[in-house]
Amino acid sequence: MNKIKPHTLLLAEPRGFCAGVVRAIEVINHLLESEGPPIYSYHEIVHNKFIVENFKKRGVIFTENIIEVPKKSRIVFSAHGISPLVMQEAKKRKLRIIDATCPLVTKVHLETKKAARDGYDILLVGHRGHDEVEGTLGEAPTKTTVIDSIDEANNVSINSEKVFVVTQTTLSVDDTHEIIDTINQKFPNAEIRNDICYATTNRQAAVKELAKKADMILVVGSPNSSNSVRLMEHAKSSGAVAYRIEGIEEIDESWYQNVGVIGLTAGASVPDELLEPIINDLMQRGVKTIDTISVAQETIEFKPPDNLPVPKRNLTQ
Repeated sequence: MNKIKPHTLLLAEPRGFCAGVVRAIEVINHLLESEGPPIYSYHEIVHNKFIVENFKKRGVIFTENIIEVPKKSRIVFSAHGISPLVMQEAKKRKLRIIDATCPLVTKVHLETKKAARDGYDILLVGHRGHDEVEGTLGEAPTKTTVIDSIDEANNVSINSEKVFVVTQTTLSVDDTHEIIDTINQKFPNAEIRNDICYATTNRQAAVKELAKKADMILVVGSPNSSNSVRLMEHAKSSGAVAYRIEGIEEIDESWYQNVGVIGLTAGASVPDELLEPIINDLMQRGVKTIDTISVAQETIEFKPPDNLPVPKRNLTQ
């Protein structure tokens, strides 16, 4: 009996870069062109190993400690956002700051800061220790409790009458609904902001559609990319066999045995060039049909930070 071989590839749409990631990467590229290295980045500019390693080769220095950055150096804050204490230390060191925080993350920071100022206790639904959560937590550390699970939502103790809920932007849509429902039952008068971003929502919806038709799904994304890991979880919870990989080199050929229809998607910080070798390889393996499973068309663009320097090539014009 002949074994099934890959014959159809289904591409999730949307997949890959979101507007916040595009903006952050363009900031670094702009600075490399206008000023040249060294340029410091507080945290990985986006959670993708391929992008980070390429920037390192071009003279970008990534750091987890603002104290390590020499005074008066150029510093870029990553798309995930930073706490006010980091900003204060950067200014104290007279660093030349470009803030590449995603505007949708900045929105969560502003909501948190205003809620604390208005006397609320804040529940921050998100993954403890993630760069984005640490940045948001820093807006009101004494007033904010991180909620990482339904159990934590059930066990949280707040005496205040005023409870305000915000979320990390890259969470599982389904899991977050369950956590927020739990919080709502415990604190019926809580003010709730579900801040999961459009890109996370769309990519999770697309991978669910892939799972209905694909025998196996490949999710391209780094292990520290929250939205990429959530994509794999959504694929599996929808009943599909799914693997998260950083690139083609991590694919085990045995995954393709008796698999006819393959789904392919990528996290919001993944460039198309990491998908191209996978697509080409599948075509060599016999894939004849490539279709797109589309759930949304994304047209959002974010304007760059206002204080970007003028590129060198414009200075002589």
